[in-house]
Amino acid sequence: MDKTLKIYIALLVLLIAAIVVIDSNRPKPIDWTPTFSLKDKIPYGMYVFDQEISSLLKGQKIRKFNTTPYEYFDSKYDYDSLVNDYRIKGTFLSISRMVDFDKESVTEICTFVNHGNNAFISSEMMPNALLDSLNLKMDSDYNYSDSIYNWVANKKLGNQKYKITEGVNNNYFSKIDTLNTTVLGYQNGDSTRVNFIKVNYKTGVFYLHTQPVAFTNFHLLKGNHHEYAEKVLSYIPEGEVFWCIQNQTGEVISDSPMRYILSQPALKWAWYIFLIGMLVFIFFNAKRKQRVVPIIRPLANTTVDFTKTIGNLYYMEGDHNNIIDKKIIYFLEKVRNEYLIETHRLDDDFIKKPLDQIKTDIPKIAAPAQRALYSLGITTLIELSKFKESEIAKLHGMGSNALTKLSTALENANLTYTNAQ
Repeated sequence: MDKTLKIYIALLVLLIAAIVVIDSNRPKPIDWTPTFSLKDKIPYGMYVFDQEISSLLKGQKIRKFNTTPYEYFDSKYDYDSLVNDYRIKGTFLSISRMVDFDKESVTEICTFVNHGNNAFISSEMMPNALLDSLNLKMDSDYNYSDSIYNWVANKKLGNQKYKITEGVNNNYFSKIDTLNTTVLGYQNGDSTRVNFIKVNYKTGVFYLHTQPVAFTNFHLLKGNHHEYAEKVLSYIPEGEVFWCIQNQTGEVISDSPMRYILSQPALKWAWYIFLIGMLVFIFFNAKRKQRVVPIIRPLANTTVDFTKTIGNLYYMEGDHNNIIDKKIIYFLEKVRNEYLIETHRLDDDFIKKPLDQIKTDIPKIAAPAQRALYSLGITTLIELSKFKESEIAKLHGMGSNALTKLSTALENANLTYTNAQ
């Protein structure tokens, strides 16, 4: 490891350590997200309400369920023709920013209330199916007020108005069924609006409230705002309370294998700096560490060019005899060097002598046929077996007698022509 790389690594480690120290000592910013989660201690979480619900609803047994109202209450219904009723009695409780009950759950809640039970729902917006069933309508003030006073209508609970400035909404009940509905509370921004009602539904009662932010950590701990939450909840009749906490447990599970590292600010920044450091490391170490090795090209083969040049010269001079003589001289020199044959006398002995000097196991056949074989480089029976019989038969001077001798020799050597295998 060279000195430069060590310096880079040391600087990277110091940078990561500095960021971790600074981040750990930096005050964590407040998260104002309205999660309404029971595990969140942020302003708009419901951790305090979850811890204090037993004191807010004194003497009442609280049962939480993390399924849809339809799944929970349907499992508690006795379908026996002699019973045809729920095995439980009490009040359904739901507090969230936006209730997202499906149609089946709304129907099941109405059925539960119809059997002499109650339902308390606090949400900025109510399901349309529920509003239609109760003959209600909701609206919102477009002239949004940044502070709203909330109070209950029952004078026995006091005339105190509670000013809420954080997380408020301007939703209210714009239409109610006066025959079955009792106004329990108001809110006052630019004008007085109904935000808390009691609706008689057959043999049961609905309690609907539009300011769920009153039950969050911030307002339960701010001044006397907890009194308003106590007054609203005081309308819930005594008995068991079935609290729906679906999607409010705070259990959001990520599929990423890096979920824990990315959920911690210090580890997340350390991870990002590590990636940046790796890119820097790769960038600096991708450089060449030695001098450029020169590419030595092999010498070009100029034999063809030389031959063409010499040939053009002889062609232009028209001296054909001279070049023929040189070709004869070169040929004879090749014969002397490679075959060690004397070339001073070019007669019949010169023609027969090379054939006699070649070592071969091919049987004696006519000289023209033998020369034809040698011209193809066939000097042994093994080389002969690589050819087809039809190819050998086409050679100059190859008669039936020569073919018979060759076939017999191959058979004696346990060999055959290619086409015979």
